Amino acid sequence: MTDAALLRKCAELAESKSAFVLVTLAEAIGSTPQDAGAKMIVTADGLASGTVGGGRVEAKAIDHARSMLTDSRAGCTWVDWNLKADAGMTCGGRVRLVFDCIAAPAWQVVIFGAGHVAQALTRLLDSLPCGVTCVDPRDEWLVQLPSQVKRIQLASPADYVDSLPAGCQVVCMTQGHKTDLPVLHQLYSIGRDVSFVGVIGSAAKAAALRKELTATGIDPAKLIFHCPVGLPIGSHHPGEIAVSIAAQLLSVRI
Repeated sequence: MTDAALLRKCAELAESKSAFVLVTLAEAIGSTPQDAGAKMIVTADGLASGTVGGGRVEAKAIDHARSMLTDSRAGCTWVDWNLKADAGMTCGGRVRLVFDCIAAPAWQVVIFGAGHVAQALTRLLDSLPCGVTCVDPRDEWLVQLPSQVKRIQLASPADYVDSLPAGCQVVCMTQGHKTDLPVLHQLYSIGRDVSFVGVIGSAAKAAALRKELTATGIDPAKLIFHCPVGLPIGSHHPGEIAVSIAAQLLSVRI
């Protein structure tokens, strides 16, 4: 991969507010699998593009980069590795690698549902310093979202609950009560660490959800969610509902 292509990938990840680590082989001494100046990009899923030499040294560098992505204090750091002693390679050389961690925004919002209100809400949130993820089974709705929004297409949106970022805000606005319920059930069954849960709907819907969730054995004391979600302002127009929800998310943001 050329440097230009790698920089375009960095820009793409930054534009989508995704966390990544840019790894640069700053110095190569002796026998090494790659020359100084080589670069790669690592995300939480592993190697995204580029290479700093392959083999064990690259695997070790990827592990190091991924560990940085779980550390809120990570910034820019470097390592000096002897390929034989530190990476178990027979090359006998030495590498110095620089790890530059570009973190995702600390404020993360996950929206279940990509309908009319979600379309308006994601456009509002896209102008704010937060990362937005939208989960929905319908591709035709997901493709209408702003390009910076992380889109997750799942036949069963509840399956994404296990992957929720710690401390995120959750807004549930799927196609209705029956599709909101599995998301909330999974959320409270496994006790995910989230800072806010909002559900679009009425007080009557909230009562029905709590009754059904309690019937499954969930402790009613744990069922803390805002339904209707949003501050009591505006009309029922999707854009105005989105403003009320964004305002509430801002008001309780940690």
